[in-house]
Amino acid sequence: MVKENTLIEIRWHGRGGQGAVTSAEMLAQAAIAEGKYAQAFPSFGPERRGAPVQAFNRVDTREPVRIRADIVEPDIVVVLDPSLLSIVNVTSGLKKGGKVIVNTKKTVKQIKAEFKINFQVATVDATKIAKETLGVAIVNTTMLGAVLRATGVIKKESTHAPLQKRFGKLGDRNIKTMEIAYDQVSIEEQ
Repeated sequence: MVKENTLIEIRWHGRGGQGAVTSAEMLAQAAIAEGKYAQAFPSFGPERRGAPVQAFNRVDTREPVRIRADIVEPDIVVVLDPSLLSIVNVTSGLKKGGKVIVNTKKTVKQIKAEFKINFQVATVDATKIAKETLGVAIVNTTMLGAVLRATGVIKKESTHAPLQKRFGKLGDRNIKTMEIAYDQVSIEEQ
């Protein structure tokens, strides 16, 4: 009997200071709170603020995640900074049927055409939402909301406790930011 693959792998692309690592951590904590198995980890060296960074998630509904290596064949790619689309092949290794979720003002159709992306695409203007709700252009919680809506990997309510714990007094504003992005993300129909 062939076992159904229950492992979902996510690769986050951002720049130092944008919150890719925090997003991955919040998603993992929320998945664990749901009774799933999850891990989150960054991949960066001595880069400075603003340099390209990657973070990773693995979420499994059935068994502990024992793999401890960078994700080279993700199911989902998340792009926190749209300028990375011009300098990094974010879809490298993306599995057949994979999804690309991008922080951008552009439409799904524009992103697919401009960057020749042959995968399902979701877009959200996370920067605008973060500026309006948080007063800063840190898009970690906005992109988390977009990921949850585009993938269904976990329930958005499961992120509330980790966000409250991480952001303290700013927890409610970060939850609001995540929920606005969840509602505003545009997802390409398949």
